[in-house]
Amino acid sequence: MWRRRAIIMVCLCLLCFALLIGRLMQLQLFETEHFSKHGINLLEESVSQRSQSIVIDSGRGGFLDKNGKDLTHQKIPVLILFPFLAKIDWDVQKVASIVGVSSVELLNAVEEAKEPFAYGNSEPLRLTKAQMKKINQLQIPGVFAVEKKFANDGNPAAHVIGITGENETLLRSRYPDKKISPKTSIGLTGLQKSFDEFLLPEGEAKLVYHVDASGGPLFGINVKYVEPANPFYPINIRTTLDSQLQETAEELADKHGIKKGGLVLLDIKTNSILSMVSRPKINKKDPFNEKVSGTDNLMLKQQITGSVFKTVVAAAAIENRLDDPARLFDCSRKINGDVDQHYQYGQLNMTESFAKSCNNTFATLAKELQAKNPNILEEYAKKLSFIGSSGWEGDIYHYEDFKQLPNEDNGRVFLSEEARTDQNYVGLTGIGQHEVRATPLAVANMMATIARGGKKEMVRAASAIEYKNGTSLLSFKEKEQEGERISSYTAAKLQRLLREVVTHEEGTGRWFQNLPYAVAGKSGTGETGKFMGDKQLHNKWFAGYFPYENPHYALVVVNFDVLENEGGVNLLFADMVKSIYEYDQKIQE
Repeated sequence: MWRRRAIIMVCLCLLCFALLIGRLMQLQLFETEHFSKHGINLLEESVSQRSQSIVIDSGRGGFLDKNGKDLTHQKIPVLILFPFLAKIDWDVQKVASIVGVSSVELLNAVEEAKEPFAYGNSEPLRLTKAQMKKINQLQIPGVFAVEKKFANDGNPAAHVIGITGENETLLRSRYPDKKISPKTSIGLTGLQKSFDEFLLPEGEAKLVYHVDASGGPLFGINVKYVEPANPFYPINIRTTLDSQLQETAEELADKHGIKKGGLVLLDIKTNSILSMVSRPKINKKDPFNEKVSGTDNLMLKQQITGSVFKTVVAAAAIENRLDDPARLFDCSRKINGDVDQHYQYGQLNMTESFAKSCNNTFATLAKELQAKNPNILEEYAKKLSFIGSSGWEGDIYHYEDFKQLPNEDNGRVFLSEEARTDQNYVGLTGIGQHEVRATPLAVANMMATIARGGKKEMVRAASAIEYKNGTSLLSFKEKEQEGERISSYTAAKLQRLLREVVTHEEGTGRWFQNLPYAVAGKSGTGETGKFMGDKQLHNKWFAGYFPYENPHYALVVVNFDVLENEGGVNLLFADMVKSIYEYDQKIQE
């Protein structure tokens, strides 16, 4: 009996020992980097438990403006202090005298610290190069003067660049084959999202020292600087944005009270985004709550355009010979034939109708065009880049059909066959109502297309992907859009129509006659079908380009969901043109 019990005890001991060995192998050999359902990296956690560190650079790539200025981060020379200083004697008086603060303040900061920190915390003390040199020459363990990379809190073009965040589920689904820390930040919106794989960090640059259980030095007081071995990383994305014009645009949008809307400014010659502003601003306190986040870039979302669409109708009318200057339209009547109590323009030809934005003219032309070809308005909307994607897309590196602006809406003219053939709906479509939608970016692209004589191009938000040393990994060349285009003759006539909107004494753009640059463009007021009490809300637009004689800029300003007699965009458009003129004059000096 005792032999049997002994055998059972030995077997149980061996089983327990085997289980312990198996568990140890699981921890140290098989699942060291992805332990349990939570995916814990045991190596990283082990290191973090026996060390204290401060990250100097997260290693994630950044964004530059077109001239190479950093848009998302700034490197600030700061004083780094380690908490073990509280346990040793160090020359606090000398450090305090160099940085210009009291020694008591430095000692108190070290006493309160539980981990390494940049002195000043939320507003770190900025050092000069001379101060940095003097501090580092002291060679005090735990005291360093370094350039630390800080994210810009108020970085311009927040909607274009986008936001990042930690999301382990999304990280694993996006990169199932990558060995990457679950705490890695990834791009969630904007260019941060579309260029995310290029921006992923190779590793952090940090100052590290090892501690014992009480927080004291484990291997002396030597602090090590750790950084990724690859000298070419992190990658930077060189955008097409002009940081100065972007900051101006942001300030003007806020000055003119844009709560929901914004502006788009394109460089016509390169068809690149120079500035893009979307309001409301991103709610950084709650960026993942869709109701209040403000993360949607409204310049990429389709909107009711109103009379801006008359530009498409005019192009179709010109190429189908319906623009006879001798033909007159009754512009004292609404599109249903009733007398217009508000606008009594009388008999106007198409040019005058375009300048004054006569609805009856373009409703009539739309009906005649649709009778010829039920798809004609959509065809010309595509020819002018009014619908379809505008953002740059193509094959790069090992990506097929890469899109710089993946969340861009395509816009539309009709949704149903009924609307395409019903005369009442067609009339409403001709004045940019009913089912007509376009993004502000697409409207800006249409203006650039007309200014270039009909040549269609994709809109770039980024021009290159660059290594850390500034050399190019790949570049995004200017690229034509596929599909048919309007003739150069039609483009020239549209240019004159758009200019007439400004030069005509009763044109809807006459407010821009005295600007330093000659402007051509089209206004629009879209009825939204939304109401505030008994008053309908409108979308206000002005889309144009300048200088008229030598086009360089296409600009669209929009203000959505405002009352008919409020929320105009003319002052914002005018101030932006004036600011661009002043900017150009400074460059030329």
